[in-house]
Amino acid sequence: MPFMSGGLVMLKEMVPDLPPSEKKIAEYILKNPQATISLTANELGKRSSTSGAAVIRLCKSLDLKGFQDLKLRIAGDLQKTTSPSGFRDIEPNESPSSIIEKMTNNSIQTIEETSQLLNIEELSKAVELIMHSHTIHFFGVGASAIIAEDAHQKFLRINKRSTAFRDFHMAATQVANVQEGDVVVGISFSGKTFEVAKILELANRKKAHTISLTKFGSSIVNEQADVKLYTSATREPTFRSGATSSRIAQLHVIDILFMSVASQQYDQTVRHLDETREIIETIRDNVKNK
Repeated sequence: MPFMSGGLVMLKEMVPDLPPSEKKIAEYILKNPQATISLTANELGKRSSTSGAAVIRLCKSLDLKGFQDLKLRIAGDLQKTTSPSGFRDIEPNESPSSIIEKMTNNSIQTIEETSQLLNIEELSKAVELIMHSHTIHFFGVGASAIIAEDAHQKFLRINKRSTAFRDFHMAATQVANVQEGDVVVGISFSGKTFEVAKILELANRKKAHTISLTKFGSSIVNEQADVKLYTSATREPTFRSGATSSRIAQLHVIDILFMSVASQQYDQTVRHLDETREIIETIRDNVKNK
């Protein structure tokens, strides 16, 4: 991205979960983003009927370095020439062309917001851990299990040892035998999935490295992780077309993580991808000739 952004997205994502004083500040900023970037923490505290200390606490809740960091991100948001049209739900008997337009808009907006929420430092840490890992263990429940299996397939293709389990007992059995150089990735859109939190907790006990992939904000899952990767929460419409967007956001982060590792090991990656592609094509040709 040419400039820092995502401040307004972070605030929108966190508003429902903030304590009263921080919520008042967040709501003031969302209504007055342009005015906010010229204020000090104390001035913002006064205008929102709170305090400068509450402003600093809000920045910590957003996992930012300080108020200046938040102002820079808001300024980046304000530089954008287009504004999102919002997540839209489908209607009864809607035309295919209208559904295509709505779902495309939802997916694009989710990906854009997710890219704004990804912390470069945390992403870099995750890349380093995976590059030097012995084995990567991906775990998710329900729809997040599909993301875990997609990640497993991707990294397996470039000769990175990995596993993916959707069954809690199988995952626990695997993690109970991890080595210190292993990485365990817990995937939960809500961040509230008890099983995923327990898997990461077990991995921590075994001295493995842990990475979480959740929606933005504090949760029982990311509290257990050494490295935290976030997606946009997406305001899910009534018909839950937003659930489709959340899956796309998770896949987008996995793709970014995979490509970042691949870029750092470019020659090896190309070689392994060529080898796996050649094997698959050989198998297909053999099947066709039978």
